[in-house]
Amino acid sequence: MNLKNIYGELGICSKVIDYCENIAESLKDRFYEIDKVAEYNQLKVVKAMQDAHTSAECMLETTGYGYNDIGRDTLEEVYAKVFHTEDALVRSQIICGTHALTVALFGNTRPGDEIFSPVGMPYDTLQEVLGVREARGSLKEYGVSFNYVDLLPDGSFDLEGIKNGINEKTKLVTIQRSRGYSDRHTLSVNEIAELIKYIRSIKSDVTIMVDNCYGEFIEELEPTDVGADMIVGSLIKNAGGGIAPVGGYIAGTKECVANAACRLAAPGLEKELGPSLGNNRLLYQGFFMGPQVAASAEKGAIFAANVYERLGFDVAPDSIEDRHDVIQAITFHNPQGVISFCRGIQRAAAVDAFAAPEPTKTPGYESEIIMAAGCFIQGSSIELSADGPLREPYTVFFQGGLTWYHSKLGVMMSLQQMIDDGFVKKEQLI
Repeated sequence: MNLKNIYGELGICSKVIDYCENIAESLKDRFYEIDKVAEYNQLKVVKAMQDAHTSAECMLETTGYGYNDIGRDTLEEVYAKVFHTEDALVRSQIICGTHALTVALFGNTRPGDEIFSPVGMPYDTLQEVLGVREARGSLKEYGVSFNYVDLLPDGSFDLEGIKNGINEKTKLVTIQRSRGYSDRHTLSVNEIAELIKYIRSIKSDVTIMVDNCYGEFIEELEPTDVGADMIVGSLIKNAGGGIAPVGGYIAGTKECVANAACRLAAPGLEKELGPSLGNNRLLYQGFFMGPQVAASAEKGAIFAANVYERLGFDVAPDSIEDRHDVIQAITFHNPQGVISFCRGIQRAAAVDAFAAPEPTKTPGYESEIIMAAGCFIQGSSIELSADGPLREPYTVFFQGGLTWYHSKLGVMMSLQQMIDDGFVKKEQLI
């Protein structure tokens, strides 16, 4: 077996291969620690499935109204057990993470309420939901206001700003765990715990929601283990393991989940309706695979940080920081650098590798976006993918990789593309 030959057949030159192999070798001890967390989370999922009496019958299909869907109901019990919550809503009818967040926000606020973010402006697609950018059907149109305070320049919480920002109208506090398209750091579960404790000291009865996208299974604890009323995520990210074809989840208190279910379905129907349409097996199997897939993506992110930091690019997190999600930001200060990186990622795909990503206007985003995603599940960002807005400082956000080996290939191919396009010189690979 000659790895160098097969990498060469894929179009990667020997200098890139040697440079990247040396980096990968240096990361083995760190990868071992990631595998230990993945093992813990894998056992947690298996135990939850066993305790919920997951059976072959749970994999069967329902149609129409979906009454008495034992597979759907048991899966929601599994999610609640893994995330240590009272209840969960896990549905194919939730089409993406933004939809899941929208359902949770609309369900748990009423006209006259205010939503507050203590960690800065939320991700681009949520801004239209909130009404920060005008959009038909926003929360703003329904009389729900929004307020926020940025993190301090050193990345810490603005405690005074948070105290002043929470008021008698504040009904729900939303905490985005991941960085989104901002330059702030991803929050650890410990940081979220500290923030929740502080918020409760100001207003004890406020509902606290955490956008958990990209963070599931990276740590042994989840935000609901440290006081969050609910967490929200997408099944085409970590929790779906690259197998779930669609879906999202909301896990939390019975009240929060019931409120969200009323908004997803209809008042009075709540969780009773919603057919699985043959997706149950895929949702179970994806959740089962989630810990290992998230670990592979995390390894790829660390590898990317090391590869590009050594070449002088700004990376966040840096090459040695602890990780709390699967996203790696790399800043090029040049739009062509973002385009070149994404085209390299696309070249490494198993699906649509021949396509060349182009920046374009995309629903939910203010700037033009370029996205590389040759995926088995369309738009699945737990699969090998990269994207970014074409705006200063021209940062690309790399994530995913169902296996460490594919994630590694993606990073190597991105570097090869950067060399081919003249952004990196072979002489730099030392």
